[in-house]
Order: sequence, then structure tokens, then C-alpha cells
Amino acid sequence: MAFKSQFLKTFFERGYFNQTTHEKELDELLDKAKISAYIGFDCTAPTLHIGSLIQIMVLRLLQKYGHTPIVLLGGGTTKIGDPSGKDEARQFLDNSTIERNLAGIKKTLEKFDLSKTDSKYKPFQFVNNEDWLKNLNYIDFLRDCGRHFSINRMLTFDSVKTRLDREHSLSFLEFNYMILQAYDFYILSKNQYETKNNNQIEKNKIYDGANCELQIGGSDQWGNIVNGVELTRRKSRENDIIINSKIIGDGEYNDDTKFAFGLTTPLLTTADGKKMGKTANGAVWLDKDLLDPFEYFQYFRNIDDKDVERFLKLFTEKTLEEIQQIQKEDINNQKKILAFEVTKVCHGEEEANKAKEKAEKIFSNKSDNIENLDEIKITFSNEELEKGKSLVNILKENNLCASNGEARRLIKGGGVKINDEKINDESYLVKFNTEQNHFKLQLGKKRFFKITIN
Repeated sequence: MAFKSQFLKTFFERGYFNQTTHEKELDELLDKAKISAYIGFDCTAPTLHIGSLIQIMVLRLLQKYGHTPIVLLGGGTTKIGDPSGKDEARQFLDNSTIERNLAGIKKTLEKFDLSKTDSKYKPFQFVNNEDWLKNLNYIDFLRDCGRHFSINRMLTFDSVKTRLDREHSLSFLEFNYMILQAYDFYILSKNQYETKNNNQIEKNKIYDGANCELQIGGSDQWGNIVNGVELTRRKSRENDIIINSKIIGDGEYNDDTKFAFGLTTPLLTTADGKKMGKTANGAVWLDKDLLDPFEYFQYFRNIDDKDVERFLKLFTEKTLEEIQQIQKEDINNQKKILAFEVTKVCHGEEEANKAKEKAEKIFSNKSDNIENLDEIKITFSNEELEKGKSLVNILKENNLCASNGEARRLIKGGGVKINDEKINDESYLVKFNTEQNHFKLQLGKKRFFKITIN
């Protein structure tokens, strides 16, 4: 695609582009003006995993081209639950859990903010939709916004249609989610919401900067985003903010006129078709308290060869020219560069160097030096002191395998070694030994651990 604006051109070239509303008009706007754009994150987990990394990199891209990135934290919408991509309703969370999750997500996102290390970038503007959703008057909301939504059309959007086609239940509560997300965009486009205090109306400014003109999200959010664009445009016309709809059709941009646009990124999957974010051993978290930076490094070090170029473009700060040069390297060197650069973006250069050095120490000597390995401490019950502790249980209890079944399959397949000896017996028992209270455990070709017996 041939874009005028450098932002959309880079957005497309690096693989972020999926689809957009009003493509020509948005391109011309971005070519002529610096705007505000938002990406939303609901607070369903204590932090974010790599499934959100593409959106985080887009926030940084907005900063690089001088735009204002708005991060909407869904303190309000989390109470409802987005049905997109789900076969059943999300688990209800209490207010304290949502607040705790919101704080954790905000903390994680802040470390990706380029303005923290360079003042030339506009900082992330954090907003919480709980601020304007919690005091909505239901009747007023239906009259003001509900009348702009067609049930017939809402039933055609994937977030609803997929659930109904599979004959899975969709509650009226969830059905309202797309309306509230659309309302978020409208509120952000005004950059203010109203509250009543002693019958006096107070106007609350939400963030620093101009009114929000663009919503960005994953491809599964397309229906919600389109609704937000349409509601914002209709409500803005009602309020005489958009005064000449012909300008939209002609593609001309008037600095005094604000529009609403939507832009989506593709669904992020690995070469084997799996959705990014989780592995057999759990989520690949962006918070080092939940996942050690070395394990984060190793995740990208061990990806499929087919994903290397794409991930270099999506998740690193390397230029396209630099990536072309990297591709001339041996594939293992490419993966090492990818793992280092991705870890640097998430955890900083110091942690990336530590992870790189640790990997080199482990794999350069095939982990003969057991002191370089991650230590796992295991305890024995009185019965296990006499009979021994099941190797299967050790793997499962320490999250080295997701289930007992997976542990058995790994052992039977020859994927487990103790002190460099292959273990094929799935009923193998580890014996308590007072003379040597540790041993080396190898899983597959690249996972090594020091197991210490308490």
C-alpha cells in the first residue's frame, strides 16, 4: 500500500497493519497533523503477556512520530467482560482485584514509555474508563447513545456472531460491551466527561493534549472499533463539532474539524498457528516478577525459524535496513539477536545482557557447570524419604510440565536426563541422598536446571 504519512507507511512495512476505516482521510490527517490515539487494555490479569506486545509497540510508534499515545485502562469495562474471541463469559472480578490488576498493568506499560528516557517523546496518557462509566444514568445513556446502535447490525459482528453460531450463551451484559467501548471513544474524542455535584455539572478533563481522533486495537476488536467511530461521528455532528460532512468525502482536511478513525493490527500467531501469549508452561509475562527475563529471552531464542524476520520487525527497535543485514546471518545468530533485542525493549539492556551471558554459559559447555543453572528446591515427605519422589510429580509440581500426562510423555520420549543419563521410565523415583543433595536435570535439548533436595 502507498501511504503519504510516515506513521502509516512504517505501520504497514513493519507488519502492524490489518485494516482501517476511512483509509485515505486518515492517511492525509496523519500526514498533516499530530494527533492523539488510544489503545485499550482491560484489567483481567495482574499484568500483560506478549499477546499485548504488538499493541505496546504501536504505542511507541505513535511516540516516535510525534503523536500522543493514550492508554485506556478498562477499570469500568472489565466489570462486564469483552466477549470477543471467547466461547463463554469472562469470570467476574471484584473491585479490589480489578484495581490491583489495573495498577499492575499500568506499572508494566510505564516501562515501555519512551518519554521515561527521552523527553522529546510525548508521554503515555493513562486514563481509566471507570471515571466516566461508573456514574452513567442508564435511561439517559440509552436515549443519548443506544438509539444509534442497530441490533441487526450488532448481530453480524464477529464477537457476537461467533458465539451465537456455536450456540454458546451470550448474556445481555456482554452484549452491552461494544456499546460501552464505543462510548469510550466518544468521551475521549471530547477529552472530557461530566459529573453532577450538588446538582451542579462539572466538566472533567481526562488527559493532556488534543481530542482523541484514532482508536487502535487488534483485529478481533474491529466491530467494537467501527461502532466507536460511527457513534463518535454521529454524536459529534449532533454537537456541531463536525460541521461539514462533505469534507470527509472529498478527503480534504480542515484543521478546525475533528474526525474519528479506527485502525487494527493482525491477530498475532506463531508459525504453527498458535495464538501468542501462552505456552505449555504458562503465560509469557512482561513482568519480571512473574517471568524471569532469562525465560523471556529463551522464549524468543527458541521460536520457529519462520517467525524470526516477522518478530524482528514487530518487536524490536531495529530498522528495516538493519533487519535485512541480520537476515544474512546464520539462523541461530538471528535468533540470538532477536532474543536480545526483544528482551532489551521489555526489561532493559542490563537484563538483556545478563540473559545473553547466562545463555552463553549454559549452552557453550552444555551446562557442565551446574552452578550456572536455575535452581529448583524440592522437599520430601516422610513416605518419599523411604520410597523416593516421583519424577513425574517433580516436573508437574515445579511447573516444568503443564500436566502429569505431559511429564510422562516427555520421559517416555527420551526428553529427560538426570546428570546426563537419559530417563525412560515414567515411574522413575528420585531417591533422597544426604551425601549429594543436588543433581542436574535436562528437559529436551535446551532446558537445564539444578535440582536441590532439601
